[in-house]
Parts: sequence; structure tokens; C-alpha cells
Amino acid sequence: MADDELEAIRRQRMAELQSKHGVRREPEGTKNMRNSMLAQVLDQSARARLSNLALVKPEKAKAVENYLIQMARMGQLGGKISETGLIDILEKVSQQTEKKTTFNRRKVMDSDDDEEDD
Repeated sequence: MADDELEAIRRQRMAELQSKHGVRREPEGTKNMRNSMLAQVLDQSARARLSNLALVKPEKAKAVENYLIQMARMGQLGGKISETGLIDILEKVSQQTEKKTTFNRRKVMDSDDDEEDD
């Protein structure tokens, strides 16, 4: 087989696997637009922190990016956000997405409840 044929088969197989597992890729233009917008909004240290977060928790980083882009589009940002400003935003997003775990305790038949009379 030629290298071109092998590459085509690999790409097709990769696309099948990604669609099977629900992996979606952003179009390259959208990705570049997001990166340029974030570069305008965040200073260097904040961008570094956000990229580190993306390595560990990609969902949370995506939520913060969306939040920042939305704020920038609405004109709510007064300038570049520093690392401490980004930390504040991360805390807000964490509080909003924090899952509260509740335990429902059911009364189970207990041996103390079943005292038998002889």
C-alpha cells in the first residue's frame, strides 16, 4: 500500500473512533479566534495559569474561557486580567459548578428494634 492510502485509512479510522467516543474537535478558525481573544484579555501569567489548568481540568478551563470571552464581548472587562484576577474568576466558577453531595439515610431494620419476647 502507498503511504497516501495508509494515511487516508488512519484518518478515517481516527474519525470513526472520535465519533464513537463523542470527541468533537473545534474548527481551526474558531480555535485561533478564541486564542487571540484570550490573548487580548489575559496577561502572560494568567494565560500560563489557564493553560496549566487546561492540562489538568479541561472542562473547567473551557468554562473559564467561555466566561472570559463572554465578558469581553459584553465590554465588562476594563483591561487585561492578571493572575490574581483569574484566580478570583476560577473561584467563582468553582462555586457555581460545585456539586453538593447529600446522603439520604434510611432507617434500616436494626437488631435492637426487633427484641423478641420469649
